[in-house]
Amino acid sequence: MVARILSTPAADALIARLESVHGPLMFHQSGGCCDGSSPMCYPEGEFKVGAQDVLLGRIAGACPVYIGAAQFEYWRHTQLIIDAVPGRGAGFSLEAPEGMRFLTRSRVFTDDEAAALDAEGPPRRGAGQ
Repeated sequence: MVARILSTPAADALIARLESVHGPLMFHQSGGCCDGSSPMCYPEGEFKVGAQDVLLGRIAGACPVYIGAAQFEYWRHTQLIIDAVPGRGAGFSLEAPEGMRFLTRSRVFTDDEAAALDAEGPPRRGAGQ
């Protein structure tokens, strides 16, 4: 199975630190409003996932990562990789006061990976997935 979303060891470490304070987390890949196109980290359930939000998968063991349907259409051909680097986090994201920020890296799927994803069918949408 080809993963649409991955996380780096640096992101996993920051997620673990945030989970120790805030409990279970979730991510939503911002579509460009307010904080650019940053992955936004929230306590699980504190961001309202819409019926058209696409579940990309889970990172760091259990954190669901969603993206808006329109944004997904632009990025569907890429694997997204959540990373953490030093810097000021996005204003609405939990890592903002930590001196670190999440960012999204990407790579284009190979032809074989794209074919495998097409064979799986569309990803799930909406909360509770």
